[in-house]
Amino acid sequence: MRLHIVNPNTTATMTAKIAAAAREIALPDTVIDARQPAMGPVSIEGFYDEAFAVPGMLGCIHEADRDGANAHIIACFDDTGLDAARAVAKAPVIGIGEAGFHVASLIAARFAVVTTLGVSIVPIEHNLRKYGLAERCARVRAAEVPVLALEERNADALGKISAEITAAIRDDRAEAIVLGCAGMADLAAELSATHGLPVVDGVAAAVTLAEGLVRLNLTTSRLGPYAVPRSKTYSGPFAPFQP
Repeated sequence: MRLHIVNPNTTATMTAKIAAAAREIALPDTVIDARQPAMGPVSIEGFYDEAFAVPGMLGCIHEADRDGANAHIIACFDDTGLDAARAVAKAPVIGIGEAGFHVASLIAARFAVVTTLGVSIVPIEHNLRKYGLAERCARVRAAEVPVLALEERNADALGKISAEITAAIRDDRAEAIVLGCAGMADLAAELSATHGLPVVDGVAAAVTLAEGLVRLNLTTSRLGPYAVPRSKTYSGPFAPFQP
């Protein structure tokens, strides 16, 4: 099968890290096609960045659909543009945030999220409520590490993330941790061994769930909000995106 993973920001090195994490967990016959848009922010840190990341990301999904993708994965923990992507993609679409939450809920009664910056806490909390999993999440914590600081092995960044996990176990009674950024994909195993509890990487969770949907021959329902958008005119630079 062919899985398309789109990094909604424009940082190619992060896309490469995400692709490597996906290939490590994917089934032997799964082909990972990783892309990032040519336009948009270099990182997504809050609502403003997210708004400008969506058009380029949707363009990548359209191209991957055309190229025969069996499923799409949005590799931003805020699940940037997930609903819009589900409405237009031919193949099923999974966000790494939603995937991470669901996997954590299967292995722990209470989990905590450790993300990058404080500006991401509210969007993540909003998604937890939207997905019906807010009661299972003890707390969303921010390590105050910029997304791009995760591009290289950074002892200071790792130390801050690890400290938040320690606090989540001690203060929030968390039984599992969900890492709240695709840029943390290479840290899950090490942090799990250090702290002695399951640490969920959303990229790995999404790959596994996407493979399951493809094997079950399930795709997005067109009854309801994910119905194919009605044809209409889009003006200016958005003309190529009109349904």
